[in-house]
Amino acid sequence: MVWLRSALFNAFFFGFSATYATLILPAMLLPRRLLLVPIRFWAGVVVGALRVICGVRTEVTGREHLPKEGAALIAAKHQSAYDTIVWLWLLPDPAYVVKRELLNIPVWGWLMRGSGQIGVDRSAGASAMRHLLRAGQRAAAEGRQLVIFPEGTRVHPDEYRPYQPGIAALAAATGLPVIPVATDSGLRWGRRAFHKRPGVIHVHIMPPLPADLRREALVRRLEDTIEGAVKRLPASGQPVDKSVD
Repeated sequence: MVWLRSALFNAFFFGFSATYATLILPAMLLPRRLLLVPIRFWAGVVVGALRVICGVRTEVTGREHLPKEGAALIAAKHQSAYDTIVWLWLLPDPAYVVKRELLNIPVWGWLMRGSGQIGVDRSAGASAMRHLLRAGQRAAAEGRQLVIFPEGTRVHPDEYRPYQPGIAALAAATGLPVIPVATDSGLRWGRRAFHKRPGVIHVHIMPPLPADLRREALVRRLEDTIEGAVKRLPASGQPVDKSVD
């Protein structure tokens, strides 16, 4: 049953996403904020389809730590492609920090670029950091919610990857406190996994950390906060099937 439901969801996800993106491509002529409206609708449909087809529900706790509007800096655990979708659904005006290659993907990459997502060339060293800081300051000045994955890539629930210092530099440049977020999305929608396993994806939003902490202290405290919270999530003790990754 899991295989069948996963196959149905994957067919829907790729088919709907490709068709919908093509249909809304003319919306790139609209102002950026209006372009985000159909993109956020797409994210809501995907989250809903995941629940209906695969029995994967989303449970969000700590919403009170998210702004209803205005600038914010969110540092989220990254275990799954799901994490790149859910913040479009949860936030009014999100600006993801993503690898630059994603913005070059035909159609969806163009829409991401048009909606003001921040692409970073991870091979560019110091110039990439300067670009990130300028783009982050611009997004914050526009009252947007920045979303960054401090590990820099998706990480399997059983693996550890040290947090990168970019989040601390972004906090210092924007003056925004850092909102830590823990999730166990990889248990339901694994990294490069075909199967979508029924159950609950927990998105746990925690109180913000001050932006004026020293860089090393902020990164260390952020890592301790998120990793500790992940271990306390209700699904954290469940076995992880690596055979599908």
